[in-house]
Amino acid sequence: MADVNPAVSLHVIGTDAGGVLNLPQSLQLLIKQAALVAAPSRLAYAPSSGQQLISTDHPAAAIEAIAAALATSKPTVLLASGDPLWFGIGRLLLQRFEPAQLCFHPAPSSMQLAFAGIARPWQDASWISLHGREPEALAAELQKRPAALIVLTDPNRGGAESVRLILRASGLEAAYGFWLCEQLGHPQQRLQRLAPDEPLPDPLDPLHLVLLLAEPPADIEAAGLPLFGLEDGLFLQQADRPGLMTKREVRIQLLADLQLPAQGVLWDIGAGVGSVGLEALRLRPALQLWALECRGGGAALIEANARRLGVQPAGVLEASAPEALAQLPDPDRVLIGGGGRQRAEILAAVLTRLRPAGVVLLPLATLEALAELRPLLVQSGCQVSITQHQAWRGAPLADGTRLAPLNPVLVLRGFRP
Repeated sequence: MADVNPAVSLHVIGTDAGGVLNLPQSLQLLIKQAALVAAPSRLAYAPSSGQQLISTDHPAAAIEAIAAALATSKPTVLLASGDPLWFGIGRLLLQRFEPAQLCFHPAPSSMQLAFAGIARPWQDASWISLHGREPEALAAELQKRPAALIVLTDPNRGGAESVRLILRASGLEAAYGFWLCEQLGHPQQRLQRLAPDEPLPDPLDPLHLVLLLAEPPADIEAAGLPLFGLEDGLFLQQADRPGLMTKREVRIQLLADLQLPAQGVLWDIGAGVGSVGLEALRLRPALQLWALECRGGGAALIEANARRLGVQPAGVLEASAPEALAQLPDPDRVLIGGGGRQRAEILAAVLTRLRPAGVVLLPLATLEALAELRPLLVQSGCQVSITQHQAWRGAPLADGTRLAPLNPVLVLRGFRP
């Protein structure tokens, strides 16, 4: 039984595709007894005898009319679609009225209906609205690699096609299932999973949203991959730490700065999913790659990615530096991608082992880390260089393209003469 507290001034009632007739009897009675009913025209509500009906298609004017009715103690009901407090008129009402004046009776939201339609739990889901927003908001959200993401599309800003273009520009088409959800809750409801090369339906109903579901990338033929610069979505990820990897643009730069020899030993410390070291092996198959990752399951993940890319590391250790470094042969090239507060200790240990003409490379996120680590390279006699890299990825904007920034990266490089 819905709460019909008579002390409330305004009842805000969410409806599904069935409209008023699908509501509980208690709420239908509230509507019948109201002197004023406010509703969007799409609900096609037919007022009863003596009942005043106003449209909420222009919310500001409707809210002022509701305020005037409440001032004269007229019983008033506002009808809405779905959950009025989830991208609905509820936010505007709370800006005008005190919470104690309002009672909300939500129907299922479009988010709930989408997950119900594909029979998937949604407690791990995120959401983002593109209504009136620039597309880089979605690009930034995708870099967090959510397990499930509802995208409320704006048909006036590209709709589902805009989402698909941003997903492609992010290099993550292989990492997400693309679900198109049209007319949720209506008899014409349609939910379909579209492959990356599958066109959107024509016509596409304006009442649609997109559901992106993370999924393991499909098996790949290593021989058919580019030589280097692989898309981020091709790498398997840790389920509880998705997106924790070196992004493609930075990876390309690091591979260049390492100046990989045809043979020798490469240490990848804090290897994550193994992206940089494994791509190095694709460039220089005779290198000995030793990858260290301290996080649980890290070694198995790197080995699985190695099999996908058709390369064979000399060793993959699930261990912490600097302690585990004693097990490894002296390096010609070292990438320190992790280490956190122990990074200075790790670098000091590396410098005692780095061979002549060796290179050590540290991608950094902060100036403080640069200030801490640069003196160690100088004191060891290394030739030091510092670069900063900022990349942008194109994202659709109306009929054009704008650039969405990735996080800037400082690269500290030491060369031992």
